[in-house]
Amino acid sequence: MKGKEVISAVVGGAFFAVPYLALSFTLAPALAIGCAAFGASELVLSGLEKTDKLKETNLPLYMKLTTAKKQNKEILEMIPKIESGYTRSNLNEINETVNKIIETVEKNPKKESKLNNFFDYYLPVLLKIVKRYDEVENQKLVSKEGNDFMKKADNMIYETSNSFKTILASLYSRDIIDADADMKVYKMMLKADGIVEDNPIMKGSDRVEK
Repeated sequence: MKGKEVISAVVGGAFFAVPYLALSFTLAPALAIGCAAFGASELVLSGLEKTDKLKETNLPLYMKLTTAKKQNKEILEMIPKIESGYTRSNLNEINETVNKIIETVEKNPKKESKLNNFFDYYLPVLLKIVKRYDEVENQKLVSKEGNDFMKKADNMIYETSNSFKTILASLYSRDIIDADADMKVYKMMLKADGIVEDNPIMKGSDRVEK
């Protein structure tokens, strides 16, 4: 048994034993809690294992992603300070998209080559602008320059949210094309075997849901 599996087993066992023995839970709920704890522990430890592996195999990328996580966390911490609900919503979407981009690159480091200036320019400059936005908003500046900056920043943050989503989608474009090709071959084989009419996957909109 691997080290992370041992730790997960210990965690799962503890979460089972405490409700069952100390809190007098019945067997079924205690087992459910223990299994859930085991699964959660496996996910966390697997993520840490991948991060450690990346640190060993590609230190520059590991450092870049570590910095990106810190910057994205700073953006998340700034959101409650923003008075504009419209801009808070866009920043929340940006934060979620950046998290997905980082997770994607952690799983497949080769995809980082498609990101160009994302980590080195877009993310750090966005953080800088969000900080300045908060400063201007807090000062309640009513000058023309202050109002113009706030309007431009609102628009830029909105555009950034859409742009980051496009960047995320581009990371999966090749995967989608490959999957589409697989589905075409799959359908051809079903037709060749004479069973396509019996396959609900291929019926699409004609499928009747019960």
